[in-house]
Amino acid sequence: MGDDRDQSGGGRGVGASDPLRCILEYHQRSKHGLHRSARSPGRLDWANQPDPFRTYAGAPAVDLPLLADDLDTAYDDLYRPGAVSQRAVDLGGVAILFELALGLSAWKEYRGERWALRCNPSSGNLHPTEGYAVVPDLPGLPAGVYHYVSRDHRLERRCTLSRAGASRLAAILPRDSFLFGLSTIAWREAWKYGERAFRYCQLDAGHALAACRYAAAVLGWSAVLLDEPADSALDAWLGLDRDGDFTGLDPADREFAVAAVLVGLGRLRPHEIDWSQLAAVLRAGSWSGRANPLSAAHVPWPVLDDVAEATRKPATAPTEAIAAEDLPGAAPSAAGRSPAATLIRQRRSALGLDGRTAISSATFYAMLDRLLPRSGVPPWDLLPWGPRIHLAVFVHRVEGLAPGFYAFERSTAVHDRLLAATRARFAWARPPGCPDHLRVFLLAERDLRDVSRIAGCHQEIAADGAFSLAMIAKFGGVLRARGPWWYRYLHWEAGVLGQVLYLEAEAAGIRGTGMGCYFDDVVHELLGLTDHQFQDLYHFTVGGPVEDRRLTSWPPYGHLPRGTGQQGARPT
Repeated sequence: MGDDRDQSGGGRGVGASDPLRCILEYHQRSKHGLHRSARSPGRLDWANQPDPFRTYAGAPAVDLPLLADDLDTAYDDLYRPGAVSQRAVDLGGVAILFELALGLSAWKEYRGERWALRCNPSSGNLHPTEGYAVVPDLPGLPAGVYHYVSRDHRLERRCTLSRAGASRLAAILPRDSFLFGLSTIAWREAWKYGERAFRYCQLDAGHALAACRYAAAVLGWSAVLLDEPADSALDAWLGLDRDGDFTGLDPADREFAVAAVLVGLGRLRPHEIDWSQLAAVLRAGSWSGRANPLSAAHVPWPVLDDVAEATRKPATAPTEAIAAEDLPGAAPSAAGRSPAATLIRQRRSALGLDGRTAISSATFYAMLDRLLPRSGVPPWDLLPWGPRIHLAVFVHRVEGLAPGFYAFERSTAVHDRLLAATRARFAWARPPGCPDHLRVFLLAERDLRDVSRIAGCHQEIAADGAFSLAMIAKFGGVLRARGPWWYRYLHWEAGVLGQVLYLEAEAAGIRGTGMGCYFDDVVHELLGLTDHQFQDLYHFTVGGPVEDRRLTSWPPYGHLPRGTGQQGARPT
């Protein structure tokens, strides 16, 4: 979608001088609408499609073993605090974390063209997100900074520390812990999606954060997002501020830190750690590796630079934690005792839905239940803030539930604001049989398949499932009160929601798809929203999948040579 009109507009330089204005203008101009699309390339320049795999030539490689097949952690045990035995934080554990968080899940082939799928989903399968680890000396893995290459299930050792440096790093990090870092390369998304790319990069980061948390939970580990350090500190930790390692690359091929997560055993308290010395410790190490170019030619998108600058995060005080609401234990899923690692790796985005498959109201409510934060339960214990996103749900085929438009509030605090901001004629009726702790409300009873299809950029998949939904964020007030970087945080929360829905769909024997193309303001009009108090950030649909039998599937790591200790099943 889109056009090839002038791409240089958009308040160049506003990002630094007036961040909030820049964000609001970007958010508005990057919306798709019934009569206009967000600006994007007029055609896909296949000769310059970005390389989906970043590598650092000259960095020593550490081949990781493939061990996820050996895990028997049950999916439902992830939602029971203390139910999963803790695995040692060592080379094998780090290998499993990356395999289940960012590793390949399959290869697909069509007419001689082959592409990889990963455990963390991505808009257009373009994967702007890169993964890193900052580790102290661990059994089998020396201290340093490592970059993960998912194609080869390999760590590239970017920074080697002296004995003294390793000791200093160990003194900063809690025992049996390390840092998991994420960066983003907007060009990978902009190549196809143009101005909407920044949104997609942040949604992808949210999916990757949730994938990390689930992978850690399979190992019995904790994982907590660091929300105090500045982005500039994260760049330094991951070596992304080292201009010499990116010499000769177009600026569009550079990557920038997105987030850092403290991963390890026991209860982690990142706010009690002095992070101020970490950059100096790592800068004193011996760095190696030069980044590969991703495309021979690039199209500039200045508006993406502006919004990236506007959302840069300074060092801040920790986010004030909001206690989780008192909820009953998470309902069991249909997957039950199925291995969590299997479910994580079989996650796929449905390319089409059959327009027939229905689910029971019990399954529907169980899926919504997993979207509620509970203390010590992944993935929500990753985020140090309470729910800022709530759902507008189009119910199409849920047995025992009338087709129509529903609201799902993920906290009690939002009700009065939503009630005041939305249409007065909405019923706000509790559906029969809904568990008391689930704040589900019927707004309007009617067949909304056509409306859902239109709101989802006329995509049939929005109407052909059991239900579809829009993620409605508390928006303008949050950005003003919390800071411009919360534009990213809100998208991350939406991505985490999407990752939960993906796994819950798999657990229920159906399939889901995140939808980045939707008509924001059509949904706002349906709800009666008239300002920036609430905004639509992401869509998702769930139903019975239609498999594309033209595609050939290959195992994720069958291409690795025999005898490396990494090899997966051979292609068939």
